[in-house]
Amino acid sequence: MLAALPSGGMAIAASQCAVPQDLRPAPPRPPRADEVHPDIPVTHYILALSWAPAWCRTGAGRRAGERGDAECSDPSRGFVLHGFWPNGDDRQHPQYCAPAGPIDIATLRMAWCMTPSASLLQHEWAAHGTCGWQRPADYFAREASIWNRLSLPPAGSLAGRVLTAGQLRASLAAANPGLPADAVAVRLDHRQRLREVDLCYGRSFAPVPCARGERGTPDPVMLRVSAMLQ
Repeated sequence: MLAALPSGGMAIAASQCAVPQDLRPAPPRPPRADEVHPDIPVTHYILALSWAPAWCRTGAGRRAGERGDAECSDPSRGFVLHGFWPNGDDRQHPQYCAPAGPIDIATLRMAWCMTPSASLLQHEWAAHGTCGWQRPADYFAREASIWNRLSLPPAGSLAGRVLTAGQLRASLAAANPGLPADAVAVRLDHRQRLREVDLCYGRSFAPVPCARGERGTPDPVMLRVSAMLQ
């Protein structure tokens, strides 16, 4: 059995993140008609955590780094908060439930250390936040209340490792009392590299076992964790 991964305390310590002085809201993007699903009841939530070294090696990630996206310009980043998603029972989930203007600058600055991309934050508010909250500040405050309680391994302790999906689940559960291993879904790319970890929460925002279709990679599957960016 793999030894427990070192815990990093809070998901992102304040000392590890400096909000850019020139940070500005991203412009809203009108959704396509087929993306709008406002009437699907919310049954549970997903907190999606991207493994930054894997994302930043994709074509989209490299382009983001070239634009100066902090997720891909800081080599010390490991897990980054992708988003907090209201989900339904079926494969179709609520999205773009109400019109969404730009995020106010105070909220943007509060949320940026969790998700260091103004464009992604704007997308998450429009696509997912509007399906449960009336103001960006309330949506990102709820997200932060969950994110800031997580204990995640420092990037350097996980990068470059080979382990099973079950070992990763067990280590995350052990570091976070109250988070059962079956509330952790492990997502891999086509090369069996860690891409994302999704954590499942109920309507009261407490961890719950992930639904059958959302459990991700089975426990025995071996995975590789991309090394940190150089």
